[in-house]
Formats: sequence, structure tokens, C-alpha cells
Amino acid sequence: MRALVFALVLVLAAASAQAQTVIAAADAPKHVGETVTVEGTVSAVDTESRSGVTFIDMGGHYPDQDFTGVIFKDDAGKFPNVESLTGKVVDITGQLHDYKGRPETVLNDPAQLKTK
Repeated sequence: MRALVFALVLVLAAASAQAQTVIAAADAPKHVGETVTVEGTVSAVDTESRSGVTFIDMGGHYPDQDFTGVIFKDDAGKFPNVESLTGKVVDITGQLHDYKGRPETVLNDPAQLKTK
């Protein structure tokens, strides 16, 4: 039993340490598959009218952005005033995925998005 508790503590500590890795938006492609915090200035916030998906771009504007935070329609209510982030420095934490050659993180919890 003690070994199981110890193993659980180690796993949680490793996950916490990994999530504390802060990278620049330009470095996001090097970290696809990892859980990190991407820090940068928001270049644009766009919501697609048909799908309701919101995109938070850093390091340029679509389609040449370095990184995108994605909020699906079902989670949009959890992120009020997200449109006001343009020009602000933010941290977005989560697992990085590659979507059509660009790194992104899906946000479904407000704790993943912090304004500096």
C-alpha cells in the first residue's frame, strides 16, 4: 500500500512539474505532445460564426500564427470577455496538439487561461 501511495505522489509531482514548463509561442512546435504553459501576447481573438469555436492566436494572425488556444462552443461560457485579450500577455496551459501543422491547446477549464 505504501508503495502505491509513493508511486501516486511521484506521478502527481511529475505531472505538476511538467505543467509548469513555460515556453514562448514561437517554441510551441517543439513541444507538441507535451503539457506546457505557452506565454505570449495575444495577436487576435476570432470566433467562427457557424461553429462557435473561438481561436486565441499568439505570434501572428491566422494562418501564420505561432500558436492557438481553442475554445469550443460548449465551453465558451466559461471564458467571458475572451475578446478583450487581444494585445494582452497571457498564459495558456494544456497539452499541445498539432492541427494542420500548427500547435494548439484546447481550453475547457478557465484555470488554463491566465492574464498577466
